[in-house]
Amino acid sequence: MNLTKNFNREEFDCSDGSEMPIEVQLNIAELAVQLEIIRSHFNAPITINSAYRSLEHNRKIGSNDTSQHVLGKAADIVVKGYTPDEVADAIEFLISTGLLKEGGVGRYNTFTHYDIRGTRARWNYKTI
Repeated sequence: MNLTKNFNREEFDCSDGSEMPIEVQLNIAELAVQLEIIRSHFNAPITINSAYRSLEHNRKIGSNDTSQHVLGKAADIVVKGYTPDEVADAIEFLISTGLLKEGGVGRYNTFTHYDIRGTRARWNYKTI
């Protein structure tokens, strides 16, 4: 099922095959719209490494229970042709101009985390 021009719901599914609750589906729909803005900014495809995670799966991978992924409000993404820092910097720019919803931006070695929590949160877990 298409959520936006370039994203379908299956891209946001939990990798353990868990059913996505309806309230999570609503958050995923909003997240997809925001990711579409990022995609348009770069004019490049986005790969979603991880979006919705069931609480069980989230615990299994060592993440905390308050993760925005459990709510369907977060995605770990890679934009084709751009580094994670370039993606994070662009998200910061888009938020600052009001084009993108305020939320969490996390910097990692191989991907960028973006979430739509509605409040500012920033972290850098890069090791190189």
